[in-house]
Amino acid sequence: MPDTLPNLLSRLISTPSVSCTDPAIDQSNRAVIDMLSEWFDALGFACEIQTVDDAGGKYNLIASRGKGDAGLVLAGHTDTVPFDAGRWQHDPFKLTEADNRFYGLGIADMKSFFALVLEAIRELDLNKLQQPLIVLATSDEETSMDGAKAIARRGLGNVRYAVIGEPTGLKPVRMHKGIMMQSIRLTGQSGHSSNPAYGVNAMEAMHRVMSNLLQWRQQLQQQHHNPLFEVPVTTLNFGHIHGGDNPNRICGQCELQIDIRPVPGISIAELTQQLQQRLQALLEKDAVKLEITPLFDGIDAMETPASSELVKFVEKHTASESQAVAFGTEAPFYNAMGIDTIVLGPGNIAQAHQPDEYLELATINPYVDTLQRLIKRFCYPDPF
Repeated sequence: MPDTLPNLLSRLISTPSVSCTDPAIDQSNRAVIDMLSEWFDALGFACEIQTVDDAGGKYNLIASRGKGDAGLVLAGHTDTVPFDAGRWQHDPFKLTEADNRFYGLGIADMKSFFALVLEAIRELDLNKLQQPLIVLATSDEETSMDGAKAIARRGLGNVRYAVIGEPTGLKPVRMHKGIMMQSIRLTGQSGHSSNPAYGVNAMEAMHRVMSNLLQWRQQLQQQHHNPLFEVPVTTLNFGHIHGGDNPNRICGQCELQIDIRPVPGISIAELTQQLQQRLQALLEKDAVKLEITPLFDGIDAMETPASSELVKFVEKHTASESQAVAFGTEAPFYNAMGIDTIVLGPGNIAQAHQPDEYLELATINPYVDTLQRLIKRFCYPDPF
């Protein structure tokens, strides 16, 4: 294992693992997983590489040490987003230190997390662990969340708490909104525009659909409100619409794509059911065909109770009240397994997915200290 933190970071940054919905750009994360497995194995962890998508070269790592019934998970994803090389002043795949920062693709979001975990645990006596310490490294967080879904399907056994190292500026996050994206397609009948009776206008039906959805949005915002969020309500956005092909033809097909960001309290499954039911009822007597298709599987909102021992410990240690944020993470999948989960990492979300992504050097030691305190609190019999 490389013996210094810069060497760890350099190896991680120089190993490409871009995740993208475009197969021409999408890359395997196996090289990163193998490297992490080698490093954690050297520290006495039992390392299991889990296949997520063998054809696509996608894998998870589950590295564990210690036994007990209330362990701690340190979780992160190994993939990065694509990048625009022309907008980078630094080499995205070379760790660069300048201006009291480390630069590189994924340095904030979130490859540095694994190096900082290694930095924290190799200073501890892991032979004294009284509860399991598990490090998760997942695939495809930036696209499908398939890595976290695979973890959720298999379960993690005796685990009570989880920390996801996404960039939060060293402030704990215990809530974030969910996200769902849906395509609503109406198919009518095209015909000559000189006589409406020649066809069934899908665009006119979509007009009524949009009016109905605006009413639903108002209802959702009245029913689901959380003042801890900057935007304290569930949002519904009309993001894309296309219909018809010529002004002198009755519109035979129209598609609307929407984005919904629910606050905690309503699930993606509930929203999907409500959407289906209200549009079916609206169009029941219309001669149009309704198709509602998810553009991706969706992510539920995340909420870990403020009363959780994990939340209270981290708030006290960081001297920061836990936050609610708009961006999504893998946390809902861990919450669904009964694991109290917070999001806490160095770096800033404003740097994620940006050219010349960076991590402030000043955040490194405080985060390593935080990780050590978490491990000591939840994996050892008595505080050190």
